[in-house]
Amino acid sequence: MVSGLSIFFMFVSAAISIGLPVVLYLAWWKKYNLKFVPLIIGAVAFLLFKGLEQVMHLFVLSPPTGGALISVWANPALYIIYATLAAGVFEETGRFLAFHLLKRRYNGLGTGLSYGIGHGGIEAILLAGVALVSSIIMSLMINSGNFALLVNDPSLLTQLNLIADERPVMFLASGFERVIAISVHISLSIIVWCSVRVKGKLWMYPAAILLHAIANIAPAMYQAHLISNIWLIEFILIIPTALIAFAAYQVCKIIKKADDDEAVST
Repeated sequence: MVSGLSIFFMFVSAAISIGLPVVLYLAWWKKYNLKFVPLIIGAVAFLLFKGLEQVMHLFVLSPPTGGALISVWANPALYIIYATLAAGVFEETGRFLAFHLLKRRYNGLGTGLSYGIGHGGIEAILLAGVALVSSIIMSLMINSGNFALLVNDPSLLTQLNLIADERPVMFLASGFERVIAISVHISLSIIVWCSVRVKGKLWMYPAAILLHAIANIAPAMYQAHLISNIWLIEFILIIPTALIAFAAYQVCKIIKKADDDEAVST
């Protein structure tokens, strides 16, 4: 049996993962003149460049010929450097190239916001939302007595055992993590949009790569088994998230000034 509290926390995290991007888009739609196309481009760019990142991981972390170039077990420090920079380079380059495409038809702060919601939103839905909804359905099936429909699949049985044995509060971690991740993705999108939108701010693109890498240090340490407490990871993440969000807030002023200057000149 899966406890009712566990199912409730799953539902909360699923609602955050799927609903938060929708709420943000609707809340900022009129205020910042959000457009749907940058939202879709953000989602597509994330899928494309995250896929390219995973291809590189196949060759670096688990090449077909055997013998990883970088081993999380043999050299965790090198793994952390590689993992954090790989995520930063691929995702921020995806933003950078996508914004160059978008700037031909779109401007304004809303472009960066909409893109960031699409980027962070599709990640939240695919990495957390879908899995949580699946876990809720399976949990309800178990509690309703339909367990026999699931036990014939060994992989499902393993997943069910993990769900049943997990402490209820741990199911909140996914929702908390998505709030953090979406905040970072929107903030970095603003910073990279400024590097493309505003003349003389190209340096913000490599700065975004560095900030992204810094934000990924704690999760990489978790993957390298240097930190085992998932809640400790989440609370550590608050610090770089707050710094990146503050930087993005300052960058918003630069973008708004550029938009105002352009409006005056035209």
